[in-house]
Amino acid sequence: MTGLLNDMALFVEVAHVMSFRKAAEITGVPNSTLSRRISTLEKEIGLRLLHRTTRKLELTEAGKLYYERCKRIVAEAKLAHEQLGDLLEHPSGLIRASLPVDFAVTVLAPLMPEFIRRYPDITFDFDLTSRKVDMITEHFDVAIRIGEQESSTLIARKLASLKTQLYASPGYLARFGEPATPAALSQHECLHILKTGAWQISDGADTVDISVRSKFTLNNIGIIRKLATLDLGIILMPEEIVAEDLNAGRLRRLLPDWQGAPTPIYAMTETRLLPAKTRCFIEYVRECLAQT
Repeated sequence: MTGLLNDMALFVEVAHVMSFRKAAEITGVPNSTLSRRISTLEKEIGLRLLHRTTRKLELTEAGKLYYERCKRIVAEAKLAHEQLGDLLEHPSGLIRASLPVDFAVTVLAPLMPEFIRRYPDITFDFDLTSRKVDMITEHFDVAIRIGEQESSTLIARKLASLKTQLYASPGYLARFGEPATPAALSQHECLHILKTGAWQISDGADTVDISVRSKFTLNNIGIIRKLATLDLGIILMPEEIVAEDLNAGRLRRLLPDWQGAPTPIYAMTETRLLPAKTRCFIEYVRECLAQT
């Protein structure tokens, strides 16, 4: 179809100036190539469009009809390309996004004023949830997810890997003491996604696996962080998520030489072919997180 539309556009140029030579100058397509493409078009249609003589060109009856129709089609196609080009240069429209609550409030919200300044014609519908939304039936353009993702039919674009570190509240440390070594963590209440399990932490030279326990089974980063500020345990979490609590003194960094495995942040989409508005949003978030 693309080849046919291109040949139609070439025919329109030739018919408009009634000269292969002038059309070649306008289009930048060699005279011989123009003649061959028009001949191919005539064979596909099954009708002669041009009378060719050594002195001039003339449109046949079929050529006149075809020219009038093609002229409108080519003009519409050019307009569509121009409008799409404008859309790429000035993205607009609604972005419907599914976001984890803590990421949206702590990380994304501070990034939005600059994004709005860059792209004033983009609007948002944010659904703050950690559930697995159905991208297609619920009409989401993008879902931001924290942590490794199960394989699925969705396209995962990695936005960043956030370093995870150990934190606890001053109240917890006053009651139970501060762990002096990674091994001491196994004697503490450790808040994480699973009730029991292991934390892998490293100081750059050594990597150790620590068995940890908790009174809670949790599936939300926000509640884990909140319980830590209420003196209920130690957490292993990205600094970007707990920055507000750190600055307010509600949490303190532990074992500063040790950190956990990076936590990946992904933008999940239903397709690789994204509209300009969604692509700009994803690239902007990736750009900002790379600077943290």
